[in-house]
Amino acid sequence: MYIGQTDDISSRLLQHNEGISKWTRRGSDWNLIYSEQFRSRTDAIKRERWLKRGVGKEFLNDLLQLKGS
Repeated sequence: MYIGQTDDISSRLLQHNEGISKWTRRGSDWNLIYSEQFRSRTDAIKRERWLKRGVGKEFLNDLLQLKGS
């Protein structure tokens, strides 16, 4: 699972799948399963940090389980 923020989600996904991203070089065949939009980069970064911790991580795990059902 990868959590991040960008202003061009299509381009970012392509970078991950082509091994251009330093964060996901080992993987390929990445699929977008969830996204959110924010008015500012500051808000997006706050949400990214939340999703990477405690309650936010649980939220994503629950979401993944629902999508897999």
